[in-house]
Amino acid sequence: MVPAIRLKYNNTFTDGQYRQFLQQLAVKQGTEAPPFRVAETPVFVPKALGDKLLQAGEDVINTILQPDFKTRTEKSIPKHLHVPGENAHSHFLIVDFGICLDENGELTPRLIELQGFPSLFAYQELMAQAYRDHFYVPEAYHNFFNGFDRNTYFNFLRDIIVGPYDPQHVILLEVLPHQQKTRVDFYYTGEQLGIPVVCVTELIHEGKKLFYLRDGVKTSVKRIYNRVIFEDLERYKEQLGPMGHLFHELDVEWIPHPNWFYRISKYTLPMINSAYAPKSWFLHELPVLPKDLDQYVLKPLFSFAGSGVKIDVTPADIDAVKDPENWILQQKVHYAPVVQTPEGNAICEIRLMYGWPEGAARPVLMHNLARLSKGRMIGVGFNDGQTWVGGSCAFFEP
Repeated sequence: MVPAIRLKYNNTFTDGQYRQFLQQLAVKQGTEAPPFRVAETPVFVPKALGDKLLQAGEDVINTILQPDFKTRTEKSIPKHLHVPGENAHSHFLIVDFGICLDENGELTPRLIELQGFPSLFAYQELMAQAYRDHFYVPEAYHNFFNGFDRNTYFNFLRDIIVGPYDPQHVILLEVLPHQQKTRVDFYYTGEQLGIPVVCVTELIHEGKKLFYLRDGVKTSVKRIYNRVIFEDLERYKEQLGPMGHLFHELDVEWIPHPNWFYRISKYTLPMINSAYAPKSWFLHELPVLPKDLDQYVLKPLFSFAGSGVKIDVTPADIDAVKDPENWILQQKVHYAPVVQTPEGNAICEIRLMYGWPEGAARPVLMHNLARLSKGRMIGVGFNDGQTWVGGSCAFFEP
């Protein structure tokens, strides 16, 4: 999106560089290649677009900081997935924006989704460094924000996740972590912060206490860096067995607490008032069916990774919904194919990644994630056989 830099990058790119780049990523998870598609290029964000992205993120945060936010989002948490011990705010926030063109043909972000849940905080820095190691990235362009560098970034992440505890008493918790495609992030987090990666099946539950085996020694858990999407406990229940103890009152600190996954989610979209947020309604509160229904998408509130989303909505789709309080209708975002690649232009989505220390007034923007696509939507399933698509990161013009 910065023409001179894009032209130089494309002209100097080689397949050999790309293979070495992938190998650098794969070695951290003990595989020959990453188990997901990684784009051949980062995204170069011009300053004007970067400023808009930062403002759009602040607009989202202002909504979350409203005094009645928790009251307004109480119904967002499925009753059977409610976990006791919720704290005052999420420790992490991620916000996704599609990159579009406004009415003047200028680049602009449009809000897609948000989540009170961690993203690939460790892996994204691993990827950013690998892009710098193997490709042309202008030194002044940054993937960090708020003055962070590699050391202070991981120190800040450590302060949020580990805090005052001995790292042996802090665990990264996930469902079947060693089977997840994103396990490289778990392993690199463990390497950087000194904490173990633990599957929910490895927890030992005694009253309100949790333990795990560390080199065969039963070790107490004081904090959980929570990577569990609690819906997965039901999805994989045959493999996991009963997990009801996670819904009990426990003497552990959740980083972040599982309830925030639902409070800050698609459920929040209709509440956000921003020039960068498309109109959204809870389906049961929709005043009248829009005449241009084809310009909207229908999203289930309780789904993950885009499952159940209808992008070509018809009146019949609306009529077929039996639980309208669990769906939103959102104005369609028209991504612009603005990332020039040697094999056709790609559309782009940029995720802003925030850390929120306990008791801090506002979240702090730390890093970013980008995804490139040449299909109708962002995601692997829409890019079969394509190149110059997949996971990436952005470097911002200073």
